[in-house]
Amino acid sequence: MPTFLSTTATVRRVGLAALVSAVVLATGPTATAQAPDPPVAVDCGTHDRTRQALRDLTDHDGLAGAAVLVTNPTAGKHCARWTETAGTADLRTGRPMNATDRLRAGSVTKTFTAAVVLQLVAERRLSLDAPADRYLPGVLPDGRDGRPITVRQLLRHTSGLPDYLDAPEWAHFERLRYRHFEPRDLVARALELPRPRSTWHYATTNYLVLGMIVREVTGRSAEAEITRRVIKPLGLRDTHWPGDDVRLRGPHSRSYFTDGDGRRVDGTDWNMTFGGVGGALVSSPGDLTRFATALFDGRLLPAPQLAEMRRTVEVDTDRLWPGARYGLGLISTPLTCGGLWWGHAGTVPGGHRALVAVGPGGRSVAVALNQVPASLSAESDFLNLVDQSLCEGRPSERTSA
Repeated sequence: MPTFLSTTATVRRVGLAALVSAVVLATGPTATAQAPDPPVAVDCGTHDRTRQALRDLTDHDGLAGAAVLVTNPTAGKHCARWTETAGTADLRTGRPMNATDRLRAGSVTKTFTAAVVLQLVAERRLSLDAPADRYLPGVLPDGRDGRPITVRQLLRHTSGLPDYLDAPEWAHFERLRYRHFEPRDLVARALELPRPRSTWHYATTNYLVLGMIVREVTGRSAEAEITRRVIKPLGLRDTHWPGDDVRLRGPHSRSYFTDGDGRRVDGTDWNMTFGGVGGALVSSPGDLTRFATALFDGRLLPAPQLAEMRRTVEVDTDRLWPGARYGLGLISTPLTCGGLWWGHAGTVPGGHRALVAVGPGGRSVAVALNQVPASLSAESDFLNLVDQSLCEGRPSERTSA
């Protein structure tokens, strides 16, 4: 699943104010109720730049809808969580976009898969630098250097494996939208393609192979292991594997793509078995935020494995944006206000794009689009939305201003 194309319910845990009334016995004196204190006025900022970045995507670039959920643990309880939206979630009904709808998370799925692989490394059931052949004998050829491909290289996209999505039949992806695919068949198709020339080559093939390794090591499918180890423990109620179900369950935005005739087409219904553990998850901005927060605060991985995730390499900017680097299922990108964001983005052919990122100080952003940006300027606007969401109102920025 591509994360980025160059030509990609908030957790329903709402804090409820408890109103406590004094109750006296019938034999006791009558109590006089006191009026509650007036609410304290809190200035959380206007989020003007984030709001404008959203409008650039919908009003200027023509996307149907866009939404962001921002969490900021250092902002105080009144300002720690906010959303901004623009555009339309469903063009048939005119329902506005919101930040609680489910969507197809695309390649953000890879970070879930990487987390489980690294849990198995921490348990000494896998080794990052072991050849994949140790777990899947005879499945993969040697790498470009003549040595066996390792688990680390699969996680980092430095294996030299082709991407099955580069096969000619995927040039008309809409013709395949209702087909079922098996991971082994997709990996076999990838191995029929020419080897990429670049050292780093983003390929969902790598993650399908990792899913096959997880099955061999645990005796359960990688989907089952991700559900058991990540989705259920974190209470991600909006996150699930759709399997062969082409429909999205629960509240969701529709998604749209442009067909060969330049018409906007509804692409919400799609068989995502072709994405597997590299791109099939359904989630929501709230669930993605909870997952990313748990990953980076150490609830999912011990410190040594989390450090391994953050060891990055240079990327091919034809397949990822300038300035980005890739770790083990993680992307890092510089922020205009200083520091880096860490996370992942994902795009599906039907039109959904998701991104979750955590920046300095633990501020996070989850982005949901229901149409893929169709130009380089639109892609730039998408990255600007992420940057503004993580930078706007930071104390260092306010001081310099």
